Amino acid sequence: MTVQGGPARILFVCLGNICRSPLAEGVMRATAIDAAFPVEIDSAGTGDWHIGKKPDPRAIAVAARHGIDISAQRARQIRMSDFGYYDRMVALDASVLRDLRRLAPADGTALLELLLDHVPHRPGDDVADPYFGDDTAFEAALSDIRLGIDGLLRSLAESPDQTKG
Repeated sequence: MTVQGGPARILFVCLGNICRSPLAEGVMRATAIDAAFPVEIDSAGTGDWHIGKKPDPRAIAVAARHGIDISAQRARQIRMSDFGYYDRMVALDASVLRDLRRLAPADGTALLELLLDHVPHRPGDDVADPYFGDDTAFEAALSDIRLGIDGLLRSLAESPDQTKG
């Protein structure tokens, strides 16, 4: 699979960038490599609470159990330039999507969307925030993220012209 004009640029966004969006970045990176799909991937949070920190240890552990290493990632907050640089800014829940829409500059060109909109019978659903949960919550979040990533990759493969050149 190839994307016209270069790799798709995708930013996954959650609240603090230590649980869901690092997991989405890691799953997307691993899945795209396995599929030889050209993408540039990053993740960020809408909040500034965890800037520079590693992902939550529980997120690192659940990813590792599934053969994905996210331990080198560091949290960052979204920047206004992200809205023009990335083709897609993929929110992990509806409140984050609302924040992105509110923050988007008038000249922003990124498609703002929910991850689970790419899963049949799940449009509008959130990837539940596992932060206050246990390992089961992190496993559930990872499962939803995998479904969303698979659907997102299918969408990109079917419509490669949806990325910038």
